[in-house]
Amino acid sequence: MQKVVTTLVLTLSLILFGFVANSFAQQQISGVVKDPSGNAVAGANVYLVGTYDGASTADDGSFSFESEETGQQTLSVSYIGFETLELTAEVKSMQKLELKLREDLNALETVVLSAGTFEAGDNSKVSVLKPLDVVTTASALGDFVGALQTLPGTTTVSEDGRLFVRGGDAGETQIFIDGIRVFTPYTPTTNNIPTRGRYSPFLFDGITFSTGGYSAEFGQGLSSVLLLNTIDEPLQNKTDIALMTVGGSLGHTKLWEKSSVSVNASYINLAPYLVLYPDRNDWEKPFETFAGEAVYRHKIGEGLLKVYTAFDNSNFSLTQEDINLEEGLFFSLKNRNWYTNSSYYQRLENGWKLDLGASLTLAGTDLTVIDNDIDNTEYSVHTKLKLRKRFNSRFKLAFGAEQFWTDFDETFTNQDFSAAYGFNNNISAAFAESDIIFSKKFAVKLGLRGEYTQANDRFSLAPRISSAYKTGDHSQLSVAYGNFYQQVGSDFLKFAPGLDPQMTQHYILNYQFSHEGKIFRAELYRKDYNDLVTFDTQMAGFESQFANAGDGYAQGFDLFWRDNTSVKNLDYWVSYSYLDTERQYQNFPTAATPNFANTHNLSVVAKLWVDGLKSQLGWSYQYGSGRPYTDLNRPGFLQEQTKDFHSLSFNWAYLIDQQKILYFSVNNLLGFRNVNGYQYANTANANGQFDRRALRPAADQFFFVGFFWTISDNGTDNQLDNL
Repeated sequence: MQKVVTTLVLTLSLILFGFVANSFAQQQISGVVKDPSGNAVAGANVYLVGTYDGASTADDGSFSFESEETGQQTLSVSYIGFETLELTAEVKSMQKLELKLREDLNALETVVLSAGTFEAGDNSKVSVLKPLDVVTTASALGDFVGALQTLPGTTTVSEDGRLFVRGGDAGETQIFIDGIRVFTPYTPTTNNIPTRGRYSPFLFDGITFSTGGYSAEFGQGLSSVLLLNTIDEPLQNKTDIALMTVGGSLGHTKLWEKSSVSVNASYINLAPYLVLYPDRNDWEKPFETFAGEAVYRHKIGEGLLKVYTAFDNSNFSLTQEDINLEEGLFFSLKNRNWYTNSSYYQRLENGWKLDLGASLTLAGTDLTVIDNDIDNTEYSVHTKLKLRKRFNSRFKLAFGAEQFWTDFDETFTNQDFSAAYGFNNNISAAFAESDIIFSKKFAVKLGLRGEYTQANDRFSLAPRISSAYKTGDHSQLSVAYGNFYQQVGSDFLKFAPGLDPQMTQHYILNYQFSHEGKIFRAELYRKDYNDLVTFDTQMAGFESQFANAGDGYAQGFDLFWRDNTSVKNLDYWVSYSYLDTERQYQNFPTAATPNFANTHNLSVVAKLWVDGLKSQLGWSYQYGSGRPYTDLNRPGFLQEQTKDFHSLSFNWAYLIDQQKILYFSVNNLLGFRNVNGYQYANTANANGQFDRRALRPAADQFFFVGFFWTISDNGTDNQLDNL
């Protein structure tokens, strides 16, 4: 018994000794926490990193706690709406501290650098056009370009179908998928028949359309860039079936634990449609195309690998009216196009993120124009590496390098002549860009891009800067400036591979208001062109003398208003653009407004959901003032203008049940007799006048009927989400 008592006393003594020793080793940590204005922050969490020692601040911002830690330690202070503050020092010096927190700009409605850029997607802070708008806009006919042509800054060139932005021709806009360039984004066509983009909107969930002043990460576009981002993570297994008056499509998405695949195939044939609604062309082989797309995704740790592939094979032949050819002009085209793109994203140590990407394009076109055969093949590669890091909520940095390779070969053959020619074009580029957010009201983006063109041993340096100032809770002002370079297109480079890149300078002033479903944008801009291509013959060819002697300007303003909350179930937007532009380039004898540019463009789009009809009704009206043309019976160059362009389009999507939709649309509902320009005879008639004919659209109207059916895991995947 005595032995047990002795042991118990000894144990209690040791415990008491340890308690006393620890009490003497405790260090007092104290201070006060305030916000940037000097006001007390109550309820902030204060603790020593790696321990359980800490406390919350009182109403007056004060805190006090004890710790047995010694030496250098890190004190952390955190509170919602403020950046976490960390202080590393000797514990014994952490007394009567005065700590001031900084606002967490990630948690606030901070300024957005948006001059010249239209964001689209559910995750963007200011979204003026969402991916669904592509297929619910009456005039778009399911094409990205058709929907974007309802935004300010674009010009209506109905016979072409590509993007013409702020006085630039269609070749001045570049398209990227997951950050990697698309070299041949449009299906080829012939005169007066608009082309379409190759890619289905259903595989993409983000669109960024920049009408100028875009990021230093992207180059080779004088006017604008269109960025398309494929879906990272589909939500469910599903199958999409479409039956249309012009063909059909079938799509399927399959999900696994760490990977998924989406495929889409379509077949289009205009022959049945043209039997019912003939147009102005004499078709020997109506337009036919078979196309497919696929996206494979695989998660690798915290990284994501995506492989996107698209192909299409199209052909047609027809005879078009021509004032100089009694029998008309015969045109035949066969095109094969393959594009594959892989991108990889990975989180690295210390907050760095790595982006890798590469693409390969194989394109071949066989043309016959009257009795001339023109066959060309293009191989293009783009590789890219980018590193980026957000150091804190006020500063982020991105830099990288990329390489472009293009090998183009063409042969020309007729009964009297044959030739083979082409070019190799290699461009190396590096870029760096930083976002500096000085406060929730003021931010700056600084960028620098350098490009080396191997063919002419030319190095170009392009600085870019944009800044934004928040003028109110829901409004801001932005400015942007930048230099932009682009290599000459294949139409000229195949004859003169040594031509220098062309160049523009952009100046942009932007005002933006966004609140409760309403967006207003006003933008003033100026573009100065230099080193544009010139040649001295009627048509570009081997006998032409080429130079980079052209220049020009484009200036104007854009207005945009969108409202989807003022009237129940109604979403509408209005855009207007004013353009003043002239250039002296190609074979222009004098500076003039080119025939693809007009002064005024107006678009009005409305979408109304009608509960009683289980339908979405849509309207789209487009107006464009007359475009220049040269009247050979009067002195001058591009001195006349066509009549104004008008088109009112309508669509109706009827919800049969939760996953079946019947869709109808008609372009140019009122049948406006638009004129795209005039073709003049090569020689004068007996009265000394040059006869002419109006260049009318192939058809004044286009009708479309489609049935869309989705079969999905949840059984409630409303196809109106896709239409």
